[in-house]
Amino acid sequence: MDLLDTLTAKGLRGEVPTREEALAVLATTDDELLDVVAAAGKVRRRWFGRRVKLNYLVNLKSGLCPEDCSYCSQRLGSKAEILKYTWLKPDQAADAARAGVAGGAKRVCLVASGRGPTDRDIDRVTDTMAAIKDADPEVEICVCLGLLSDNQAERLKAAGADAYNHNLNTSENTYGAITKTHTYADRVDTVQKAHGAGLSACSGLIAGMGESDEDLVDVVFALRELGSDSVPVNFLIPFEGTPLAKEWNLTPQRCLRILAMVRFVNPDTEVRIAGGREVHLRTMQPLGLHIANSIFLGDYLTSEGQAGQADLDMIKDAGFEVEGAGEATLPRHRADVAEAAQAGGGCGTAASACGSGGGCGPCGGHSHAPAPVQETATESPEDDDELRSDLVKVRRRGAGTELAPNA
Repeated sequence: MDLLDTLTAKGLRGEVPTREEALAVLATTDDELLDVVAAAGKVRRRWFGRRVKLNYLVNLKSGLCPEDCSYCSQRLGSKAEILKYTWLKPDQAADAARAGVAGGAKRVCLVASGRGPTDRDIDRVTDTMAAIKDADPEVEICVCLGLLSDNQAERLKAAGADAYNHNLNTSENTYGAITKTHTYADRVDTVQKAHGAGLSACSGLIAGMGESDEDLVDVVFALRELGSDSVPVNFLIPFEGTPLAKEWNLTPQRCLRILAMVRFVNPDTEVRIAGGREVHLRTMQPLGLHIANSIFLGDYLTSEGQAGQADLDMIKDAGFEVEGAGEATLPRHRADVAEAAQAGGGCGTAASACGSGGGCGPCGGHSHAPAPVQETATESPEDDDELRSDLVKVRRRGAGTELAPNA
């Protein structure tokens, strides 16, 4: 296929496809799917070999968020049955982080619900990072606290944070239909603040919210322009009790095409399969590893992922290997730029730099058997040819159980 030959050649050179070429990837047929995966896989292996980076999420504070993000089970007015708790103590968070690092994770993502941190919140996170770094000085720490105010990114950087996560989630054109309490520009501003402080930026998207192909391409190109070093690709988990509860728009094939499009637009950038991987890719998760070079190990914000050992087995069985702590994730030419920006306290330009909602969340420490969880299923469509959301059990982390935070 001429399209895939062109995209592969561009990707191997680190060049960006045109917007029309990116749209064409999403328009490919199921008969062409393995060819699409193979082409994206060549680009992935060119820049990242067969390494898979593992990331581990620790939810510092869950629920009771004042924002109205339609996709989020923690949103203002959410009726989703989820765990709600206030700030974990630093030693509790460090214990949770150790479980992930023991499982092979090289990055710990610290997440807290809310619009954005207060100065006191920054102090809490600073203490937590110190506890984690005391146990393992080499572990990477990514922080996700919502919208940042002036000088907060600098404080996080000085305290030892390596990266900051704040997803754009969807295109600027459709953002207002998803969230009313803040704007797309607010999110862009926070990513730029992180860059300016010398933090590596982790910013991605959520697919499956009813967006068009054009919206997906728009947000992925916007993320590239912002210079995100890590692009988490989330697939919407339609929680009952949220406005998007009925948005079952994804198939495994659609998810793979989206991942491939993201890879072609970001050939030398960390592409991470994030929330919804188990729900939507299902048995086709190993094919996703041929496109993305990073996954979360364990659970997400308010839903369970598959057991950590199952992730490790999947990586090995698919012919990949876990990225070691001493290995650089980014290709050398990108890592040099990112390190220079961090050493200099910021690069000042988005183009040279490296989960708010949808991509970050608590990890369950799967070294212990999880407590039983309540399962919910949506109604089965009458037409067997339609999407079968009834086949996908959304497991709400801790709902109806005595499961402790991050336990």
